[in-house]
Amino acid sequence: MAEERVVNRKPRVGTVVSDVNDKTIVVEIERASRHRIYHKVIRRTKKYHVHDENNVATVGDLVRIEECRPISRLKRWQLVEVLTERAVAEVAPERLDESLVQEMQRSASHAQGADSSGEGEQASS
Repeated sequence: MAEERVVNRKPRVGTVVSDVNDKTIVVEIERASRHRIYHKVIRRTKKYHVHDENNVATVGDLVRIEECRPISRLKRWQLVEVLTERAVAEVAPERLDESLVQEMQRSASHAQGADSSGEGEQASS
């Protein structure tokens, strides 16, 4: 009969600040402590490279991570769960205002006309 080994792995909760790499996220964890002499609260942040096997976390998510065996040179933590996902604002317009489109076209054509007349002046001088 094999004995189960109880492993005490440190859990942490932090915010994802980067998800650019494949299967890796960078999690920033902030802690607050009092200064030993001045008793002012000091906020300290630390960044951890975390293994995210299925690339489920995105920037801005609140995640829970835990310690694990070394996976690579920097990765010693793995993603346990995504606690809250980043709220994405739904601001896509249903349709554009026609007057706005015409105004943008006029300003673009006016800018192109000014650029072409400015080039002729520079060439003659």
